Amino acid sequence: MGRRTKPPFRADHVGSLLRPRAVRDAREALKQGRITAGELREIEDDAIRDALKMQEDIGLQAATDGEFRRASWHMDFLYQVGGVAKAHDNLTVRFHNEKGDLEFTPAALHIAAKLRFEQCIFADDFAFLKATTGITPKLSIPSPSMMHYRGGRAAIDEAVYPTLDGFWSDLARVYAEQIAALGALGCTYLQLDDTSLAYLNDPAQREYIATLGGDGARQHLTYIQTINTALAHKPAGMTVCTHSCRGNFRSSWVASGGYEYVAEALFNELNVDGFFLEYDDARSGGFEPLRFVPKNKMVVLGLVSTKRGALEKKDDLKRRVDEAARYVPLDQLCLSPQCGFSSTLEGNLLTVDDQIAKLRLVVETAREIWA
Repeated sequence: MGRRTKPPFRADHVGSLLRPRAVRDAREALKQGRITAGELREIEDDAIRDALKMQEDIGLQAATDGEFRRASWHMDFLYQVGGVAKAHDNLTVRFHNEKGDLEFTPAALHIAAKLRFEQCIFADDFAFLKATTGITPKLSIPSPSMMHYRGGRAAIDEAVYPTLDGFWSDLARVYAEQIAALGALGCTYLQLDDTSLAYLNDPAQREYIATLGGDGARQHLTYIQTINTALAHKPAGMTVCTHSCRGNFRSSWVASGGYEYVAEALFNELNVDGFFLEYDDARSGGFEPLRFVPKNKMVVLGLVSTKRGALEKKDDLKRRVDEAARYVPLDQLCLSPQCGFSSTLEGNLLTVDDQIAKLRLVVETAREIWA
């Protein structure tokens, strides 16, 4: 036990960071035609350098680019897969918070041709990250599951895929090629962000999948099988983790419920090295589902909330880690915030100082627990 030399690390984080005002202003200026894409990238470069220094100074062992070059944690990636087009209509996703509901209307996707790998997505972004940080560069991309969860059967042209068998096969192959290409660039720490594996614990979300033409009761099994096919030949030396949460947009969420419904299949059958799990409040349920975690996999407990600025107490975090250790050995546990701080450009409702304090708290608490 003690400090880990390979990911996931005792103190880790999910990926996205609050976008600096300079980045948000520059993206708007690009839309208005006042700056070029090259000028925007230079502004992003400067912001990422600052973000990397912050992560290194705090004492994290892995760093991300904060997803500063993205508007969305997943759609910026999915639209770059060959065969995927933007749909004419937007999605409407209802998020919840303590004060009420709000609607998020992201652009939807339509699969209009056979899925194909055209280029290594985020290749330049990762190359800059790797060249700029002195610690382990971590890249997060959406899981293959998200290609289906964002529209289901209705978003997949039946003339292209009369049945979904070909869709799942092509999707896994595209991801396998993407992961191989990232490995060739030197990526050793990859995170597959997969809200579906947490959403499907919520009966309402299983019903939603059924309305899209899926099998709500067994959809998680199809997702697990597809991810496993994509990872079957992952590069040697690459650590792959998943992150699961119940929605993260402007400090609001979509789903509720513990991990019990998917836990046995998720922890035992999904061939990843570790699981980043949302556990910052009662909506995520208890730690009992961790009893299914096998001995060769890590669990990163997302105990520090990115949805609110109030700083957690170390003693409370330590107590909750102790509670989790009743179901999975302490040596298999790590600590992180429960999600990113800015899954979309808008970001959550806390300050940059709040964000830094929470990351520092994760590092300090982990040092004391696993000293």
